[in-house]
Amino acid sequence: MMMRKILSLLIGILLIMNVFGVSHAQEELNLVTSFYPIHIFTQNILKNIEGINLTNLTHPSTGCLHDYQLLASDMVTLSRADALLINGGGMESFLPMVEDLYPNLKIVDSSNGIQMLYSEEHQVAHEDEEDDHQHDHGEFNAHIWLDAQNAIIMTRNIAQGLKELLPSQADDIEKNTLAYIDVLNQLDTDLKADLHDLSRRDIVTFHDAFAYFANAYDLNVVAVLVLEPDESLTPQMLKTLIERVWEANLPPLFTEPQYDDRAAKAVAQETGAPVYELDPIVTGDGSIDAYQTVMRKNAKVLIEALGDK
Repeated sequence: MMMRKILSLLIGILLIMNVFGVSHAQEELNLVTSFYPIHIFTQNILKNIEGINLTNLTHPSTGCLHDYQLLASDMVTLSRADALLINGGGMESFLPMVEDLYPNLKIVDSSNGIQMLYSEEHQVAHEDEEDDHQHDHGEFNAHIWLDAQNAIIMTRNIAQGLKELLPSQADDIEKNTLAYIDVLNQLDTDLKADLHDLSRRDIVTFHDAFAYFANAYDLNVVAVLVLEPDESLTPQMLKTLIERVWEANLPPLFTEPQYDDRAAKAVAQETGAPVYELDPIVTGDGSIDAYQTVMRKNAKVLIEALGDK
């Protein structure tokens, strides 16, 4: 079945390339980012540097790459690319296919050197080996960018890959990188200060996107509403969540703007726990300052939800 899908995809690519006359001749360096946060980091690194065609592989509304299936248009984009800049850590489940089809495509993995956390799915699977509610998205949580210090490491990794591709622009890349790291360091300092004196620290998140944020800023994720963003709660899952929320003394529930909030509403209806929204920064307007803007907005929401009333 998988081979048929790949063959169909390749046939589609060939047809598109024949129709549009795709040529490998190019004047600009074609860089492709896998999804939104990597695109934002790369924009900052390449600020005011000419001769670059920077494309985000996935549609702006895609969000996290949970089970993302490459489209024929994605494959055409990759066929023109000089490098693919990825989150890594297992986020891009389609990467093995890309590596097989484009063995000469340079892959820049921004996760190198980051200490990974176990995924919620991995923990659930090991807590109950008989549980049939399991998924296969890897052992580790790939939402690494939601810790500003991780974002710094990711920025450095991307910058190193770009300097290898653009040696003549290495000084400008380094200058931009250092400037952006200053911004990220200040962001990290401010978040730690702003969230230091919260009267409560327990939260329930929509899925496990905020594990790194919680780890960095001393919050405690007592439960996640769903393991998969598009998942519906079963009666048993709802019962378990309600019990956890009561046991934790009704911590706030956090939804995400990219996904349906029915799970949070169901738990809130049964417990009276308040509902707020945190943004995992996987969609947005693409502005160069989007990362720090949304991280600061998330901090304000947490202060409202967890601070003294």
